Amino acid sequence: MHNPRERAALPRLDPSQPAQNSILFKAIRMKDLRERTIRGGFVKVISQGANFGLRIGSLMVLGRLLGPKDFGLVGMVMAVIGVLTLFRDFGLSTATVQRTNVTDEQISTLFWINLLVGGVLCVLSVAAAPLLAAFYHEPRLSLVTIVLASTFIFNAAGVQHGAILQRQMRFTSLAVVDIVSLVISSGVGIVMALEGFGYWALVGMTVAAPIVSSICVWITTAWVPSKPGSSAGIGSMVRLGGTITLNGLVVYVAYNLEKVLLGRYWGAAAVGLYGRAYQLINIPTDNLNSAAGGVAFAALSRLQGDPVRLKNYFLKAYSLVLALTVPITIICALFANDLILVVLGRKWAEAVPIFRLLAPTMLVFAMINPLWWFHYAVALAGRSLRVAVVISVLVVLGYLAGLKHGPQGVAFAYSAVLVLWAVPHLAWCVHGTILSLKDLLLAAGRPLLASLVGGALALAAQFFYGPLLPALPRLILGVLIVSVVYVGILLFAMGQKEFYLSLFETLRKRSKGQNAVLVSA
Repeated sequence: MHNPRERAALPRLDPSQPAQNSILFKAIRMKDLRERTIRGGFVKVISQGANFGLRIGSLMVLGRLLGPKDFGLVGMVMAVIGVLTLFRDFGLSTATVQRTNVTDEQISTLFWINLLVGGVLCVLSVAAAPLLAAFYHEPRLSLVTIVLASTFIFNAAGVQHGAILQRQMRFTSLAVVDIVSLVISSGVGIVMALEGFGYWALVGMTVAAPIVSSICVWITTAWVPSKPGSSAGIGSMVRLGGTITLNGLVVYVAYNLEKVLLGRYWGAAAVGLYGRAYQLINIPTDNLNSAAGGVAFAALSRLQGDPVRLKNYFLKAYSLVLALTVPITIICALFANDLILVVLGRKWAEAVPIFRLLAPTMLVFAMINPLWWFHYAVALAGRSLRVAVVISVLVVLGYLAGLKHGPQGVAFAYSAVLVLWAVPHLAWCVHGTILSLKDLLLAAGRPLLASLVGGALALAAQFFYGPLLPALPRLILGVLIVSVVYVGILLFAMGQKEFYLSLFETLRKRSKGQNAVLVSA
């Protein structure tokens, strides 16, 4: 799982030499940062493209082998115990990456803290299993919860190893680990579904993913933690991790409470329909944010002392994420019927209006989520937490208002609240920083305008060819029209050609012998 170029550029961890390891964990040289980041971003985009294809493929297969109730049963459990996953690393992986220098002793101590937290969360989940089954009036959920509880320990075992790879900017290795774990876990789920295990196929897939991932990162880093010990700097890292975890907890509750409420008042089928529409609408943004987020955060953390370059770096990454997300949002909104039919099949037709109503959330999340890269990199985790509390309260109020209308009412309320709050959210996030609201809106405006033009042309064209074609070719043709028009307008009419050509040119250069510096603002 090692990339030869990464291995040549970075020394290997030697558990027997802590002094050497301390040097290893120091920051990447500034002159290499731009090239590493662009190449890492390219690798992540390619890997997330593969990840997207695999996730969609497994969803297509499992959507036809299993029904809404199967997905709903597992979704009801994950919506509740999933909140505990936020504590699985206690934000300590982010703290590891964010620190300018970190020693082997500190990493080892954090590893054992992570494992302890994972064990506690596993015990809490097992204890909560009968309560969860009683809450939903569904006895089958008790054993499902107990089995899923094991994922906390498996996840915890690989947290710091993954953070080491991210800190070293070894994104090719991380990409391979992600794909291998996804392939194996999806295979487990599909085989179990074919053998008639029903919802247990989804449980097996969920448990297999962290097992495979942790094994892979251990093999890839070749790092074995030493005994835990008191180490200077651990306290500040734990405090940062605690703030990040609390932030994640608030956001998780806000973005998953609707599934708990739907399960309690509308049943497993409603959760299954809403959950698959929600998953399908979030796969592109999850993949894109995963691709850009890990790379951008690692790079921005190395630029804390250079505000001009930090601003330039962030805005370029922000523009790239939006350029990829906005056209996908338009495609999802316009072609919801065909997407659901092609991906999930005819028995999921009731998910179409839910999917369409959730489409605007994709654009809003693409605009607001990257701000956490900036906040955490420049030690504004406290502000990020306050912003998260406010948006969470607003979203929950929206859920409650829409709950009486079922999944569609919840989806509409969710989207409406996020759309209305998006601009105030951005303004608050950047207030008093090197960024401005104008910077963010300019970055979002170009891809949004280009996508709207492409979407309008595709929609007009469908009036002529739509009734003549089946779903799959109709979907492919519509996506092609939006994409071609979008790319043409963005690159040529809006003058973005040079920006993307410069990224491509950097990818062609060899790492060795290059003395690249960050692009000036």
